[in-house]
Amino acid sequence: MSKYEYTIILHPDTGEGGYTVTVPALPGCVTQGETLEEAIAMAKDAIRLYIETLVDEGEPVPEEQEHPQAIVINIAA
Repeated sequence: MSKYEYTIILHPDTGEGGYTVTVPALPGCVTQGETLEEAIAMAKDAIRLYIETLVDEGEPVPEEQEHPQAIVINIAA
């Protein structure tokens, strides 16, 4: 079993609550969860299924070489 490491982005849903999760290195790999913990668990499952599908179809599995970083900055304008 291979091990992979991916960055996930958690997008808070201010209207409905919970989080939508995207995986930048895996196009179309999107999931959601009601809590932060659930969103992370769902992301792990989604990534695992995404990779299994690629392997079953004989496609290469993308590997994330550099991890994107996000920071919040304040700007007075």
